[in-house]
Amino acid sequence: MFTCSFAAYGFAKCQFKGRDLLFLIYVATIAVPWQVYMLPQYTMMNKFGLVDTHASLILLHAFDAFGVFLLRQFCMGIPNELLEAARIDGLSEYGVYRKIVLPQMGPSIATLVIFTFVTNWNDFMGPMIYLDSPKLKTVQLGIRMFMGQYSSEYGLIMAASVVSLIPVIVVFLIFQKKFVQGIATSGLKG
Repeated sequence: MFTCSFAAYGFAKCQFKGRDLLFLIYVATIAVPWQVYMLPQYTMMNKFGLVDTHASLILLHAFDAFGVFLLRQFCMGIPNELLEAARIDGLSEYGVYRKIVLPQMGPSIATLVIFTFVTNWNDFMGPMIYLDSPKLKTVQLGIRMFMGQYSSEYGLIMAASVVSLIPVIVVFLIFQKKFVQGIATSGLKG
């Protein structure tokens, strides 16, 4: 959330040469299927020595073009006059981000947390490629272990699937108030 919100603020409120072109190229990466760049990513993580660690999964999901796009759209609605007033009062650019912009981004960050958590929690292919040790496997890979070559333990699969929903429900319940607030105020200006 930190990297996405920071980049979104830069793309929305900071003026620099080539900003719009850079943002367009960054967001265009959403259209590239993951299968196209999964091998170069694996090679890169292997060179860093991060294969078979959770750090590889965390690092790969730290920079999300969808998150930057979502939060940038929210930042565009923050009045520039408010930010100028904060700068006149002596806040640095980082201070404006931390004390003015970030608190206002609460509903959009809650939305992004829910979307990102559900996406990463349900990810099967990434952990299957990067994690080899049984102790590091995610819940989805653990559920897959109940399926054998000739038979499957459907009772265990269904029980594990229901239990794996609990964290998703908990995260949604924690961020539900901000999520609903973001939806309710998304059409309002001023």
